[in-house]
Amino acid sequence: MKKITLFVSFILLCVITQSQNLIGLNGKEIREYMKANYKEMNYNKVVNYKYQYLKYSDNSENQTILFFLGRDSTCKEVRVTCDTGLKQQKLKELDSRYKKSSENRWIEKRNGKNYNINLKEGKWSLVISIEAEK
Repeated sequence: MKKITLFVSFILLCVITQSQNLIGLNGKEIREYMKANYKEMNYNKVVNYKYQYLKYSDNSENQTILFFLGRDSTCKEVRVTCDTGLKQQKLKELDSRYKKSSENRWIEKRNGKNYNINLKEGKWSLVISIEAEK
């Protein structure tokens, strides 16, 4: 039984690592994933009485990642905010990870669900949102 659990965990980790879409994971799993895969991102403890989320930012504060959690503590949406100077790098990442559906929009099909990825460009920052299709 332990071997099966270990195998399933390994397969899940491979899928998560490949896709970068952490929707469906709980807060503890997200913290473990970020610690192992994004050492340059720092966890920022946040107290917010309206929304429950995990916040990570890099040392230069060019990029922030928010993992919005539902009442069951599982991730429902991911939002990345970064400096506009990272636009080309982010477009390249999105094009390599997801299927482009239109300008600044991508889609990921995983486990029978569709996930929408949107990039919005503001004057000072880019916002990338990942959420399950409704």
